[in-house]
Amino acid sequence: MATVQESSAHWGTFRVEVADDGRTVTAARPHPDEPDAAPAIGNVAAAQHHPSRVRRPAVRRRWLERGPGADPRRGAPDDEYVERDWDEVLDLVAAELSRVREQHGNAAIFGGSYGWGSAGRLHHAQSQLHRFLNAIGGYTASVNDYSRGASLVLLPHLIGRDGMAELRARPTSWQQIAEHTDLFLAFGGLRRSNGWVVPGGHDRHTASDHARRAAASTRIVSLSAQRDDVLPELGAEWVGARPGTDAAVLLAMVHTLVVEGLADDEFLARCTVGADRVRAYVRGELDGEEKTPEWAAALSGVPASTIRALARRAASGRTLVNVTYSLQRHVGGEQAVFAALTLAAFLGQIGLPGGGFSHGYGSMGDYGNGFEPVPLPTLDQGRNPVSDVIPCARISDLLLHPGERIPYDGGSLTLPDIRLVYWAGGNPFHHHQDLRRLERAFARVDTLIVHEFHWTPTARHADIVLPAANPLEREDVAAGPGDARLRVMPRIVPPAGEAREEFWIYDRLARRLGADVAEGRSSRAWLERIYEQWRERVGVAGAPPFAQFWAEGGTPLPRVPYADPAFARFRADPEASPLGTPSGRIELFSRTLDSFALPDVAGHAVWPAAAPADPEHDLELLCTQPSHRLHSQLDMGEASQSTKVAGREAIRLNPEDAVARAVADGDVVRVRSAQGSILAGVVVTDALLKGVAQMHTGAWFDPSAPEIADCVNGNVNVLTRDVGTSTLTQASNGARVRVSVARYDGPLPPIRAYGPPVIAD
Repeated sequence: MATVQESSAHWGTFRVEVADDGRTVTAARPHPDEPDAAPAIGNVAAAQHHPSRVRRPAVRRRWLERGPGADPRRGAPDDEYVERDWDEVLDLVAAELSRVREQHGNAAIFGGSYGWGSAGRLHHAQSQLHRFLNAIGGYTASVNDYSRGASLVLLPHLIGRDGMAELRARPTSWQQIAEHTDLFLAFGGLRRSNGWVVPGGHDRHTASDHARRAAASTRIVSLSAQRDDVLPELGAEWVGARPGTDAAVLLAMVHTLVVEGLADDEFLARCTVGADRVRAYVRGELDGEEKTPEWAAALSGVPASTIRALARRAASGRTLVNVTYSLQRHVGGEQAVFAALTLAAFLGQIGLPGGGFSHGYGSMGDYGNGFEPVPLPTLDQGRNPVSDVIPCARISDLLLHPGERIPYDGGSLTLPDIRLVYWAGGNPFHHHQDLRRLERAFARVDTLIVHEFHWTPTARHADIVLPAANPLEREDVAAGPGDARLRVMPRIVPPAGEAREEFWIYDRLARRLGADVAEGRSSRAWLERIYEQWRERVGVAGAPPFAQFWAEGGTPLPRVPYADPAFARFRADPEASPLGTPSGRIELFSRTLDSFALPDVAGHAVWPAAAPADPEHDLELLCTQPSHRLHSQLDMGEASQSTKVAGREAIRLNPEDAVARAVADGDVVRVRSAQGSILAGVVVTDALLKGVAQMHTGAWFDPSAPEIADCVNGNVNVLTRDVGTSTLTQASNGARVRVSVARYDGPLPPIRAYGPPVIAD
């Protein structure tokens, strides 16, 4: 008899329909009462039984025959794999881990779980991998993230680490915006599709509804190179700004406040340090260039009169200044965040309901939901005895340049000599920049081990691939920040082929290495343990015992609205509630940053040095989050494939740019940057500024026809530069890149990214 059960992902909760055989997923659909379902749900059914599923443990033939070591053919499209039984492959993995630990030490292992694997709280890929590696002596780890890596380093210097946490967990809420905000300045827009995504998923999507309610009483201005970077029903005013010029517009708005006497000098004197230095900078007293609206207009394309009018409107009422994560994902990108905080401080509204500074609207679906944070069940990862770390966006540097030192946060880090990379729960051939360079980096290691559901580009570069059970094939619980419900994720179908839970894999490996991660418990027993520990620790009223919780499919979570947004207590009494900065105040000029004497980050917000002219690459390509998948997950699914043009990732072009290149809707173009080339399908739209193109990230990397393009499937990270945002933050630089676009009329190569590799006898 066919069944319907509920499951969850980072893009929401949905119903899964299973055929009479109890194994075949026939459909995945939103709940009937879901107010804003994510299209990515439409990828689930096709992905479940797709030919790209990893069904048996597999070893790359060249590694099996030649042994561990650098190999320039790692990842070659015609590379062969050999399937083996579990015991043999686990013995190989354990032996290789032992060899590396004994000959090079645990710091030679990179625990590379970065990504958004399962939404579950137990089968969380990063927690499982790191728990295992900690149990066998540790590993070199990564810190920060690709989403907001620059902000994670910069903002603690300006508002303290507690202030940073408060800004994430207790920003001025959508309800407060609806009640108090006159003007919402959305630098980087308010993209609907990003509101579908929450770490851990949400029971129902509410971000779009919150935004619509706020727009009924609040004027929203979207400053972006894309007119459709905001929900259309919000009636937002579009101010078209050239990519990467947000800091210039923000500094010019500060200039207007200063010269017209509109700054809140009382707030600046009481709650900040460094305002005088900022005044001197925008007046041109420090570098000889006054940051007037005319100066910013020449850089941004935003008329000077518009910049002045925005500054005056902001000073005349309650104003919220928001910057999306994407604005800090390019060289010098932290300056947009620094300048936005500076503008909000000069307006004097930080800590007021509906006013001040926010950093997450338009980037995450849970941001500003307005409820007090509630801890969730968590698997303890243990302690890592190895102290070596790298910023997560510096993977290629780590593997290519062992022993070198890189500047980071005012100091420096020595890059360890990595011999073994162990990756689970992510796809660096989506997240990372300059994929040809990443290929060269992975070619240097002795061994790459990957756990995967599908033969992703990362799996196809691995020496050993272990098939992992996916979220429909194992039991778990799910919830995201500010969620209404802690939800059961039942096992809906059996694992594909010989796939196993990662808990099972690490337990068997740990036993071979004389360690213990299971502690005598099954995965079901661990699920009950972390639930009961959570129930006891958090004391959620009405949360039932585990057996009842499981039978009922979940339990409600406390949803207590907060009245005081981030920095409210600090604003009320800075002496009694100081920030965790050296001064205890908001540091618009940081003596700490200034003391670092870095070439690209000053003690206050600045306009970054202009990039060298690049006439060969005459378009600015925006690399944005996809609408019909999460990152690169399930790119073979129906929803994701429905967005393709000519069978590959789409590139959007302004009509004038399309005419200049003699291309039209549906044509295939070759897109080039200084780093590489891709094929893409054309969509012509007037939603972009002239000179700006746009593509989604996450198309599966397909290097199978290098004589035509480095990726024939349109993975934009072939094009992006692999350099840090600054010597302070060393964060991801993947949001935009200079490119050229030309019509491609040659034979179209087939897409090979979604099939398994050659499996040899």
